[in-house]
Amino acid sequence: MAIFKLIPVTLTLSGIAGVVLSIGMAVDANILIFERMKEEMRTGRTLTSAMEVGFRRAWTAIRDSNVSTIITCLILWWFGDRLGASVVTGFAITLLIGVAVSMFTALMVSRNLLQILALTPVGKNLDLFTPESRRRPLGVAGASPQANRERSE
Repeated sequence: MAIFKLIPVTLTLSGIAGVVLSIGMAVDANILIFERMKEEMRTGRTLTSAMEVGFRRAWTAIRDSNVSTIITCLILWWFGDRLGASVVTGFAITLLIGVAVSMFTALMVSRNLLQILALTPVGKNLDLFTPESRRRPLGVAGASPQANRERSE
């Protein structure tokens, strides 16, 4: 909202729609990051290692979706400016600002907060980061017979 105040943006209904859509994209970026982290933790990585690999693996998908949205925003802004459709221009500007801010927060703020969290005692409890069991499922090839017996009991 502070950026909207710095750049005088009037929040019309279409502008609010751009903000809501950019919030959805921010949520999507964080879901991608956290799911990649959970996949890495299931393979047995430590929390800090899973964070680094998870961010690196999620970056390509986040980059592609945000760059394509930014290109679309620029095209919408150009058409809205040329055709005098201020509603389209407002949507494009608010979506562009929201996507830029959400990409920054997903990559910088989320990463730093997770790194700080990993250093606290909460970071030692890995079950908080992967709600399902980190063990292999029953009868999986490579699981020890003792582990399979324990799971069946």
